[in-house]
Amino acid sequence: MSDTGNIGSYDPFSVDTLANPGLAHSALVVNEPVHYFPDFDPPFYTLSKYHDVEDALRDIELFSSEHGQGPRFTLPMGMLSNPPQHTFFRNLVQQAFTPKVIAALGERIERLSYELLDDITDPDRFELHDDYAAPLPVIVICELLGIPAGDRVQFKTWSDAQVAAMGASDPAQYEGQMEGLAAYLMNSITTRRGKLDAGHEIDDDLIARLVKVREHGEGLDDAQVLSVVSQLFVGGNETTTSLITNAVWRLLEDPARWRTLANNPDLIDSAIEESLRYDPPVLGLYRTVTRDVVLRGVSIPADSKVMLNYAAANRDPEVFDAPNEFRLDRPSQRHLSFGLGVHFCLGTQLARLEARTALSSLLKRYPELALVNDGERIAPFFLWGRRHLPVASASH
Repeated sequence: MSDTGNIGSYDPFSVDTLANPGLAHSALVVNEPVHYFPDFDPPFYTLSKYHDVEDALRDIELFSSEHGQGPRFTLPMGMLSNPPQHTFFRNLVQQAFTPKVIAALGERIERLSYELLDDITDPDRFELHDDYAAPLPVIVICELLGIPAGDRVQFKTWSDAQVAAMGASDPAQYEGQMEGLAAYLMNSITTRRGKLDAGHEIDDDLIARLVKVREHGEGLDDAQVLSVVSQLFVGGNETTTSLITNAVWRLLEDPARWRTLANNPDLIDSAIEESLRYDPPVLGLYRTVTRDVVLRGVSIPADSKVMLNYAAANRDPEVFDAPNEFRLDRPSQRHLSFGLGVHFCLGTQLARLEARTALSSLLKRYPELALVNDGERIAPFFLWGRRHLPVASASH
């Protein structure tokens, strides 16, 4: 292995890797646990061993978020920063994501899931992503933010553009759409703050709470609220959509799995956790090393971008038995798909609730569902989900 890392067979942008990242990551974790990829701007390293990724997630001084958690260098923003800035934002925002708040959403999410299934025009064959898995999280996060129903389609378009820009070779092509999202959200923020400053009552939505919330007398200014809301909106829909589609895809890939779950709904939580391990919606996020570091004999220079590959870590054979098998009976083990430590995903419980409800409703309505084909994947290389997933039902 060279001083700069192993420039081996792994290419995160190759056709084969994009089509089947699980296979590529399984080889990576065994053969190239610290990998250097020079053909991106900026070049980056990849950590794939479970304990290496785990340690990096915990060591926020060495593996810093101050330059963003995407593959490019960005300014620190809200929760995507290091303490103490991160702690301040996190303490404020998590007040809107308490277990009590999330639990109260259960009935509404269940009603939404059945309403979406009722709206499917052809129950014999439909598009699971477009008709069900995508709109459910979008509606939930829009309702939480206080976004009018008529703006949801536009919001989904803006969200997709923001995600695509993170991994695009030319992010400038998405600037117009990202500016549109920022302008809309800023107007929503300033409108609520103006009403509040004038002594008027404002709705108790998430944007309003962020405008009003205080921590030791300090609150967020409009730009800070915008940063947080943008992060919550993108994180609150795309990844949950992929969790739902990935879980359904793998369960239908082997029809016996779907039948098992239909007959044993108490296994739904196990299915969700195995889906998160096997097909994490976020394949990995990035940190920037703050000093030179040597890991497994590889020298990583200070200020290098490093991808913490959750998907590969979740297939580490030193941690998971038969890691390349999707098993409903897998013993409970902690996967890394939601991160770890101070940057552990804030929306974890909401994502699990939405996925659990979506699967439960779908299994009850379509106990004999089947795949038409595997559809196609979403675009960004560090995300993993189905952009399309056509399914058919023999029970209608």
